[in-house]
Amino acid sequence: MTDLGRDAAVAAKAGAVIALVGGLGAGKTHWTKGLVAALGCEAEVTSPTFALVHEYRAGPVPVFHLDFYRLETAAEVLALGWDEYLEAGGVTIIEWADKFPELLPPETIWLCFTVEPDASRSVRRIASASHSHADGAADALEQAGGGSGQAIGHATG
Repeated sequence: MTDLGRDAAVAAKAGAVIALVGGLGAGKTHWTKGLVAALGCEAEVTSPTFALVHEYRAGPVPVFHLDFYRLETAAEVLALGWDEYLEAGGVTIIEWADKFPELLPPETIWLCFTVEPDASRSVRRIASASHSHADGAADALEQAGGGSGQAIGHATG
């Protein structure tokens, strides 16, 4: 999964917002490890489930890694400084983004992580900038549970 994150770093530009959707153990944090490393940051990347936000600023583009899993309301997300992260010019990655899709900008890239029956993991792009904000969020939520979307990678192990 880290290799898929490294590959994705080629398209991760300053200001990008990447929403990660998928169950526990589906590979969201491992994908982020690859992306952060490929963007030139050598820091250890860990899940922000308990800290809620990890900032990786050692590379040329800062990466803000958030986790909405433990948050209950949009107000809690906003209290983290959500708007400031979006305006900081870095790459913003959100695990469990489907909890608050209304807070994400229309150009958000939505990725769905799935654990397959053989225990491998797959990643699909499930919405794009061509959708309106409301439609993109609705599509992401609907497609996260289904098999549709553009396949962008598969990892074993």
